[in-house]
Amino acid sequence: MTVYFENNTYKYETEAVLKLFCPLESFEFEYDKPAPDEGDRIVVSVSDKLYILACLHGKTCERSLPLPEESEYEISLCRMLYKALSEITGVTPKWGCLTGIRPVKKVNALIEEGLSKEEIFEKLKEKYYISPEKFELSYRTAVTQKNALDTLDPKSYSLYVSIPFCPSRCSYCSFVSHSIQSKGAKELIPRYVDMLCREIEETGNILRGKNTFCDTVYIGGGTPTSLSAQEIEKIMQAIAKNIDISKIREYTVEAGRADTITEDKLIAIRDNGATRISVNPQTMIDSVLKAVGRKHTAAQVEKCFALARGLGFKNINMDTIAGLPTDTTEGFKETIDRLTALDPESITVHTLTVKRSADLFKSSDDLRKNYLTDNSISEMVDFAFAELTGKGYDSYYLYRQKNTVGNLENVGYAKKGYESLYNIYIMEEVQTILSAGAGGSTKLVADGGKRMQRIFNFKYPTEYIQRFAEVLERKKGVADFYDHDLGTETSG
Repeated sequence: MTVYFENNTYKYETEAVLKLFCPLESFEFEYDKPAPDEGDRIVVSVSDKLYILACLHGKTCERSLPLPEESEYEISLCRMLYKALSEITGVTPKWGCLTGIRPVKKVNALIEEGLSKEEIFEKLKEKYYISPEKFELSYRTAVTQKNALDTLDPKSYSLYVSIPFCPSRCSYCSFVSHSIQSKGAKELIPRYVDMLCREIEETGNILRGKNTFCDTVYIGGGTPTSLSAQEIEKIMQAIAKNIDISKIREYTVEAGRADTITEDKLIAIRDNGATRISVNPQTMIDSVLKAVGRKHTAAQVEKCFALARGLGFKNINMDTIAGLPTDTTEGFKETIDRLTALDPESITVHTLTVKRSADLFKSSDDLRKNYLTDNSISEMVDFAFAELTGKGYDSYYLYRQKNTVGNLENVGYAKKGYESLYNIYIMEEVQTILSAGAGGSTKLVADGGKRMQRIFNFKYPTEYIQRFAEVLERKKGVADFYDHDLGTETSG
């Protein structure tokens, strides 16, 4: 489908709204070129008025609006396009035309202005057409976050360490990760670990003497426990040697998949300072695990959880995904029931996201369409909210992604006092995150998130290793930040 822009270039937000209604569609964009008189097309026009023409599936809808303030042009056009497409398709996304990744940020900003809950809802409903249930989720999340945000020291930073390896690639996954079963992995991993430790060392050298301190550490992936116990210990010892962790409030290691978790790895994680781990089943239905390419069973998950508890881990997170291939509403409910029976401190509920690079969605257009039109996934998400909040968990962080089934969301639920500080701070963009490893993205934050700058590492382990000198050269940007602040511009 072609989108024609007349006297404007509001491509980003326009495309985001279009994806709410046409998630499988590919779009082409034309600027200041007359639109044809027939066929599927979208016209976004700014002249003596704002004008939207939507022609889709043989149906047409036009909307226009007198010119508002110029700062309101983009959101006004998005609202008009949302209404036009909703009329044509009969679909009313619950998040309205609120397309950003971090909806809670908007709620937090309005709370800071002193607005009441009712006033905030009216503002968001009027501007973005947000539904009452999604507003309630956002507001509850904002309230839960308040203590973490209030106790944040602006001089602090968090450290993220990337382990981009997995025992195998899940069919729905699009992350930059390498299977440890792939050719050359046995040679690649030791070299990667060595380079990673060197980057951590250089990060520590840069920070030495700076007016800052480490608040949280997060080792993620991939699946960090794809590495051996000795390799995990080497990385964690490099952190302890080069980063002052005497003031940290949280140290997370994603233990991840049950087919990688062993007693010696958990002991290495525990004995080297971790206070929080994740044991991530994604589903507790064996047939679904098999369908997505996971090489473990639900019983193994339960065994790994019991092992971690027995070794003294008192803060365990578990992840699940609503909408996995072959899963059902009943199967998802069983997953939630089995996870809550284990009584972890937090449970994260993701929604399946359509990633074109994922193996699952390369194979079958029919399969993709089924997932995108399956209302049962919304039922799964609603069930998780009701069930978890009813059992003492509350939402504490929330984010959204492009191409998520049903325009839904990912939510972290936790018992009181077990909210992950790292997850809150990275999602609300209020703290500097220093990243090490392939695919890492350092985010330098100033003025409470009003100014940001990013430094990217190379995505792939081989490129990270081969161009490691450039990785260290880019790291000098961290020193510049602490020596001279950010200057006047924000990038990223």
